[in-house]
Amino acid sequence: MSLKSFKPTTPSNRYKVLPSFDEITKSTPEKSLLQPIRKSGGRNNNGRITTRHIGGGHKKHYRLVDFRRTRTDVAKVIGIEYDPNRTCRIALIQYTDGTKSYILAPVGLTVGMQVQAGENVAPKVGNAMPLKNVPLGTAIHNIEVRPGTGGKIARSAGQQAVLSNRDGEYALVKMPSGEIRKFRVECFCTIGQVGNTQHMNESSGKAGRTRWMGIRPTVRGMCMNPVDHPNGGGEGKSKSGGGRQHLKSPWGHVKGQKTRRLRKPSDVFIVQRRKTK
Repeated sequence: MSLKSFKPTTPSNRYKVLPSFDEITKSTPEKSLLQPIRKSGGRNNNGRITTRHIGGGHKKHYRLVDFRRTRTDVAKVIGIEYDPNRTCRIALIQYTDGTKSYILAPVGLTVGMQVQAGENVAPKVGNAMPLKNVPLGTAIHNIEVRPGTGGKIARSAGQQAVLSNRDGEYALVKMPSGEIRKFRVECFCTIGQVGNTQHMNESSGKAGRTRWMGIRPTVRGMCMNPVDHPNGGGEGKSKSGGGRQHLKSPWGHVKGQKTRRLRKPSDVFIVQRRKTK
């Protein structure tokens, strides 16, 4: 996957860097695997905004991606597609009985290759298998947190985790953040690194393209009034807000502090934090 830049014929083209979509082989999605998406505008069932800066955007359908990989028969990759709902590409696979499904497209997966899920499959790109059968040092993605619930970890573009060790009923996995965490050896994962590795280097080039994605403008708290934000107010361009204060979120939480809840039950599965003192 490569990126393409543009001649600066317009202000938006000057800094625009977009993917070339070389790996895309199929432009129209599989209709049987689509679901409609109703826009929320960041609002909950009471009509209150719970997630800011969401609204508008291009219409799109949700692609039903198989994160569980429960079928054990062989499937053939028949297309690599763009998915507007995620940063990585998705692969359309077809089983021997004609059933089609979507999976995340890892690096190196191409049309015509065969993938399979199961206990005793080969550890090659695109295959899904439990952690107890994965060779140590293998790059994996789409990892289950609990067996049978479907992959939750390392699903975005370019992400990969590494199986570093096994200790009895648990496997030690180095997460994309650097954290080392324990998973049950029965948890399934998919071999390989998630594709579209250059996603982090993309640049939309203009605000309008961000609006097409459904992202609304963000206003700094310093520009607001005291009634609207803890950092608002002050005479002129003030970093004090009328009195020296720490940077806060709109709800008054001091920024820079850890947001993870103390004594969280899942702390017992963390072997090493991502930031070591």
